[in-house]
Amino acid sequence: MPTRQIKEGVEQHLVIKPKPKPKSNLQNQINPVADVVQKTPKTAQSDENHHHQPPKTRGRRRGRGGRKSCDQDTETGIFMRPNSRPCTVAASQRPANLLQSHFNESDKKMSNLNESEMGFPSSSKSLSFAPRPGYGQTGTVCIVKANHFMTQLPDKDLNQYDVSILPEVTSITLNRAIIAELVKRYKESDLGMRLPAYDGRKCLFTAGELPFVWKEFRIKLVDEEDGIDSPKREREYKVVIRFVARVNLHHLGQFLAGKRADGPQEALQILDIVLRELSTKRYCPVGRSFFSPDIRKPQQLGEGLESWCGFYQSIRPTQMGLSLNIDMASAAFIEALPVIDFVAQLLGKDVLSRPLSDSDHVKIKKALRGVKIEVTHRGNVRRKYRVSGLTSQPTRELVFPVDDNANMKSVVEYFQEMYGFTIQLTHLPCLQVGNQRKANYLPMEACKIVEGQRYTKRLNEKQITALLKVTCQRPKDRENDILQTVQQNSYNQDPYAKEFGIRISEKLASIEARVLPAPWLKYHDTGKEKDCLPQVGQWNMMNKKVINGMTVSRWACINFSRSVKESIARGFCNELAQMCQESGMEFNPDPVIPIYSTKPEHVEKALRHVYHMSMNKLKGNELELLLIILPDNNGSLYGDIKRICETDLGLISQCCLTKYVFKISKQYLANVSLKINVKMGGRNTVLLDAISCRIPLVSDIPTIIFGADVTHPENGEDSSPSIAAVVASQDWPEVTKYAGLVCAQAHRQELIQDLYKTWQDPVRGTVSGGMIRDLLVSFRKATGQKPLRIIFYRDGVSEGQFYQVLLYELDAIRKACASLEPNYQPPVTFVVVQKRHHTRLFANNHRVRNTTDKSGNILPGTVVDTKICHPTEFDFYLCSHAGIQGTSRPAHYHVLWDENNFTADGIQSLTNNLCYTYARCTRSVSVVPPAYYAHLAAFRARFYVEPEVQENGSLVGQGTKGSRESGGVRPLPALKDNVKRVMFYC
Repeated sequence: MPTRQIKEGVEQHLVIKPKPKPKSNLQNQINPVADVVQKTPKTAQSDENHHHQPPKTRGRRRGRGGRKSCDQDTETGIFMRPNSRPCTVAASQRPANLLQSHFNESDKKMSNLNESEMGFPSSSKSLSFAPRPGYGQTGTVCIVKANHFMTQLPDKDLNQYDVSILPEVTSITLNRAIIAELVKRYKESDLGMRLPAYDGRKCLFTAGELPFVWKEFRIKLVDEEDGIDSPKREREYKVVIRFVARVNLHHLGQFLAGKRADGPQEALQILDIVLRELSTKRYCPVGRSFFSPDIRKPQQLGEGLESWCGFYQSIRPTQMGLSLNIDMASAAFIEALPVIDFVAQLLGKDVLSRPLSDSDHVKIKKALRGVKIEVTHRGNVRRKYRVSGLTSQPTRELVFPVDDNANMKSVVEYFQEMYGFTIQLTHLPCLQVGNQRKANYLPMEACKIVEGQRYTKRLNEKQITALLKVTCQRPKDRENDILQTVQQNSYNQDPYAKEFGIRISEKLASIEARVLPAPWLKYHDTGKEKDCLPQVGQWNMMNKKVINGMTVSRWACINFSRSVKESIARGFCNELAQMCQESGMEFNPDPVIPIYSTKPEHVEKALRHVYHMSMNKLKGNELELLLIILPDNNGSLYGDIKRICETDLGLISQCCLTKYVFKISKQYLANVSLKINVKMGGRNTVLLDAISCRIPLVSDIPTIIFGADVTHPENGEDSSPSIAAVVASQDWPEVTKYAGLVCAQAHRQELIQDLYKTWQDPVRGTVSGGMIRDLLVSFRKATGQKPLRIIFYRDGVSEGQFYQVLLYELDAIRKACASLEPNYQPPVTFVVVQKRHHTRLFANNHRVRNTTDKSGNILPGTVVDTKICHPTEFDFYLCSHAGIQGTSRPAHYHVLWDENNFTADGIQSLTNNLCYTYARCTRSVSVVPPAYYAHLAAFRARFYVEPEVQENGSLVGQGTKGSRESGGVRPLPALKDNVKRVMFYC
C-alpha cells in the first residue's frame, strides 16, 4: 500500500483540575453552614434544631383536608395578590430571626466568611440517602406488569481475579479474544473446569476458586488487522491471572432483605458481567445494550445509515430481590456497504462520474473519520483499517516515494502493479488510514465498511423520524417483544448463568400499583367553567378563561416564509388575536407596524429593522410581543431569532411554522395563546388545592420549588460547554409561575457550578451570588415572603452520581441561604428525577379498556413504590401523563434528602398534581414541570453559545451573567431583564 510521511503534530489539551477539598465530618456534610454561622461547637444536636424544621409529625398528622389560616401577616409587611388567597403561617411557627431582617441586610455579616470556612463536603462514606417513610395509600389500586424478571441469588462463592495482559492491549474486543483463547485451551486443565466471566479489562470472576493463586499463561493469536501489505502475523501475549478477593453474597442478601442500607456494588457488578457474557459473544454490545441485524430486519435511515434492533439488559436490586431489567432498544448503525455506495447515499447523487465539490469533500471526511473499513481488492485477504482522513487531491494526482532516492510512483500504478487492481474512479480522493506519522492511501472503490459499527454522530431530522418509527411500539407489542427476547436468550440454559448458579424467571413482574386522582384546576371566574377536573390526563380551554390574563397592546409580526403572502399572514394574526381574547387576554388586533416580510438569510437585519421601526412609532414605549412566521424547514433560523431577541434586543417572541399558518386549527391557536399569556407574565391555571391552601407541606408555610438540569454537548463535540439551568417558583402558594437562570460551565461537568459563588469586589469585599441566591431573592420580591421550605427537583443525574451531586449541590443551597441571613437554613427536600431508565409498566390485561388510555398505556397518575423499587431508599415510579404513541415511560423519582419529612403519599401526590400545571398545553406532562422548565431553559441557552467560535473552529464555553472567566469557560451573553422570567416557556 502506498504511504507518505506526515509531520508529527502536537495536540494540546486543556485539563481542568478540581480544587482540593478540605476534609469534613458528617456534621459538615449534613449541615455544612450552620456551625459557621452560629459559631457554636459541634454537638449531637438533631437536624430539626439546626434547621428550625417543623415537627416531624406535621406532614403525617395533617391529611389532605387540613387547612392553615389565610389571614394577612402585617408584621412582615407582606403584599397580597388580589386574585389569590396567600397562606401565611403564624409568627410563633416561624424562626424568630427570619422576622427580624431582610435578605440584603446580611451581606455585610457574611462577607468575612470565605468558602473554606463555609465548609465543603468531601466524603460520602457517612452519608446515607433518605429512607423510605412507608408506602403510599392514596389512589385506586390496580395491577400492572413491569419488564423486570425475578432473579435467584446464587449460593456459590464469587471470586475475583486480576488480569494482566502484556503487551498491553487497549481494545476490549482483543482482550476478550485473548481470554477466550485462554479458556478454550486451559479450561479442562489449569482452570479446573471453571468457566470464568471476564469484564474485558482487568477483572475475571469465577464461581468457586481456581486451582492457583497466581499463574502466568502464554497465548498466541493470529492478528487479523496488523501490518501493511504483510502476511498475517501470530502474536504472543503473556497473561497473568492473580487472585484478588472473595466476594461474600451474604451482604447482598441482607441488603435485598432491607436489613442493610448500603448495597454491595461489587457483587451486583459481577452478576451483571456474568449475565452479559454470552450476549457479548452473540451480539454487538453498546453500553448496556446488545444489537444485531438478526433480531429484526434493519430499516433504512438514509445517507448510509440503518437502524438495528436490540435489547437493554441490567441486573438491579429491588424489594422483590434481584431483578433483571430487559427492554427493547434501537440504534443507528453504519450500513455495511462498499464505500462508494455509502458516499453516493451520503451525498444523494451519482459520484461515479462527477467531481466532488469542496462541501462534498468535507461531508465525506466528517462521515468516514473513525469508521472501520476492510479492503476488497486482495481476494480472501480482508485487512481492516480505521479511516483517519481523506486526501485533498484526487487519486490520479497522488504520488509517493518508493525508495530513499526520492523515486516517485503514482497510487494508480502501485495498485495495478502490486495487486493487478485497476482503479476506475481516479477523480475521487483516497481514504487515509493509519496514524499521523505514517498515512496510507486506499482507493474508495477498494474498500467496504465493516459491519456492526454504531453511528454516534448527530442524526438529521429525516433520520430521527425514521428511527422513531422503528422504536415507537404499542405497549402490547413491546411487551411481547420483551418476552420473546427473554425466551430467545434462554438465560436458564446460559452456560455462564449455570456456572454461577443464577436462575431467571421468564415472566414479567406483577405489581400492585395505584392510580392517583387528577387534581381540580382553577380558571377565571368570568369563564363559563370556573374549574375543571381533567379526564385521563387531558382537558381543553372550551368555556374557560385563563386565571391571570395579560394585556398585549403593542405587537408586530415578521414573516420569514416565502410561501406565506401578507394577506394570509394577516388573517392568521387576526385569528390568533381573537383566540387570545377568547382565552381571557386583552389583545390589540392591530400590529404597531404592517407585517414585515423578508428572507431568512436577513434575520438580524429584519429583527433590528422591525425593532427600531416599532420604537419610533411607539415613541419610547417598548414592543411587548413579536410574532414570527417561520418556514417549516428553517435550519438555524429559530436559534438565531431567539439569541438576538433575548440577549440583544430584549424582545419576547412567539414563533409559528408555515404549515400551521395555512392550516389553522382552534387547538393550535389555543396552545399558542397559552404560551403568549405566560410569556407576558400571566398564569393559565392553578391547582384548586393551592388556592384553598390544602397542599400538605407546601400550603402551610412559604415554600419554594426549584427545578435544575444540566445539558451536555452531543457526542463528538469535545469543546462546547455544558449548560446548567435552575428555575424556581415565584407565586406561593399557587406554585405555578417560575423564573429561570442559566449558566455555561466546563465541558461535561454535571455538578452545577454556579448554584452558589463568591468573589472579591474592590469596594464591597467578599460578595456572594449564584443562581440559588438570586432566585431566593426573586421569590421574596415576588411574594413578599421568605421561603421557609425548599423542594429541589434535580433532573439528569445517573445513579453513579447521586452522592456527588447531593453533597455538592445541597451544600451550595445551604451556603446560598446562609449568605442571605445568619441562621437562615430552611429544610430541604432533594429529589432526583430520572427519565433515562428502562423500566416500563404495562396493563395487566390489555383487553380491559378502563385500565388503559387511548394508546393502550397505563392510566395517567399510575404510581409504583413497591417490588421493583429500591429495597430501602425513598423512590417511586410515576406515569403522570397519558400516552400519545408508543409505550409510555414513567418518570423515576428518588428522594435523596428529606428534611421536610414527606410521607410517600405527600411527595407522590404533590409531584403528580404539579404535572397538571405545565403552562404550554392542556395535558398533564411526564416530568414534574420545574424539572421540565429547567431542561427547556438549558436547551434554549445552547442557542446563545453556538455562534461563539474560535479561529480553529471549536466552540467556546460560557457562564452566567456577571461571572468571571475561569477554567476557559466564558459567560453566556446576558439575558435582558424582561426575558428572564419567560425564556423557558418559549
